Amino acid sequence: MMFYEGRVYRPPSEARSLIIQATVGCSHNGCTFCSMYKGEPFKIKPYNRIMEDMQTARELYTHVEKMFLADGDCMMMPAEDLKKILDLAKIVFPELKQISTYGTTKSILKKSKEELLMLKEHGLDMIYLGVESGSAKVLEHVKKGVTPDEIIKSGRMVREAGIKLSVTFISGLGSDILSHEHAVESARVINDMQPDYIGLLTLLLEPHAPLYKEVQDGSFHYLEPHEVLLETKTMVENIDVPHGVFRSNHASNYVPLRGTFPDDKERILRDIEKGLSIDDATFKNKYRAL
Repeated sequence: MMFYEGRVYRPPSEARSLIIQATVGCSHNGCTFCSMYKGEPFKIKPYNRIMEDMQTARELYTHVEKMFLADGDCMMMPAEDLKKILDLAKIVFPELKQISTYGTTKSILKKSKEELLMLKEHGLDMIYLGVESGSAKVLEHVKKGVTPDEIIKSGRMVREAGIKLSVTFISGLGSDILSHEHAVESARVINDMQPDYIGLLTLLLEPHAPLYKEVQDGSFHYLEPHEVLLETKTMVENIDVPHGVFRSNHASNYVPLRGTFPDDKERILRDIEKGLSIDDATFKNKYRAL
């Protein structure tokens, strides 16, 4: 039996991946919009525990092509330790085609260029980076703990090492006051990093997320569906990258959007315009997949 501690999370695109928990929790765990990992101190699991889980998984599954190393920030592991896990994964599952993990800006910046190149050489194919916003004001408000410049630097480091970069942003995170800035600055960060994959979620707060208290006292406002779409339109209009797969088709989103920049940019904008023709009440009662 495989041994997972606490609640384990993974990106939607890793739904068919084998989840190996190499760390527990998130090394930052201070974002006010997030309710994940609360009450779970960050720690790195012992190598022997990880090895046992992989061996158990090998007995359970005859063919594994994708592996996701959980939890919230495996990149915080020392590079040599992470290399050992990558090597072990390739030995236990020689059929593997992709190994990916979450990373944070701080944990990536702790790595040298040489260490990232080494991790790529030993099988780390993709890092998921939760950017959330390109606005310094929004990042400070939600206690992300990093600046836009640091985020851009970390993203570039990943790409320069040949590791695929998947970034995620959250619509509505700037509330109504910072909505425009959130959209424009997020696009700027994307343009400066040039990630391989761009994901866009829409803000949903669980009651135990710290930011939820601001919703209750009226100091933070959820965007209405049309406001979310207008923010998304501004963001998409300002994205200018030579290549990037774009997905905004999570259950939290009001209108499913998908395509590849720059080829599908105009079609994505047309799909947003179609969404703007639907009234807010219909969105809330019918279209959102929640």
